[in-house]
Amino acid sequence: MVRVDYGHPDALALIEQVQEEYVARYGGRDESPIDPEMFAPPTGSFFVGYVGDLPVATGAWRRSSVAALGATVTAEVKRMYVVPAAQRRGHARRMLAHLERTAAEAGFEALVLETGVRQPEAMALYESAGYVPVPGFGYYRDSPISRCYAKLL
Repeated sequence: MVRVDYGHPDALALIEQVQEEYVARYGGRDESPIDPEMFAPPTGSFFVGYVGDLPVATGAWRRSSVAALGATVTAEVKRMYVVPAAQRRGHARRMLAHLERTAAEAGFEALVLETGVRQPEAMALYESAGYVPVPGFGYYRDSPISRCYAKLL
């Protein structure tokens, strides 16, 4: 796992791939507003996971204003993605653990995240990692296919 700027070429390529995945699953790109500066330390971080020299996974966190599970100092997980050729090899679980560790080291008390019902493998990952459902938040908070989760760090 390597921390990179949001505009790093490997990050941008993987972000485009996850956007294509959203189009395939939901019929459109993720429209939630993203400011790349949100992922700059100390209030955020963006990571690319590599196998050798190949970028195979992304994950990021950014400061959040969402209170969850009694925590008020929270960060939101964004852009979790593993390329299809590298799926089912533990990369997503390792990336999620890395995000949890680095967010905790940065002083956050909990992580929150939003996913959708058309990503059952993501929901299963988060639930198996100890994330619990929380009320909707963010850009898709009123969407019937959105699901939000949180975990204390």
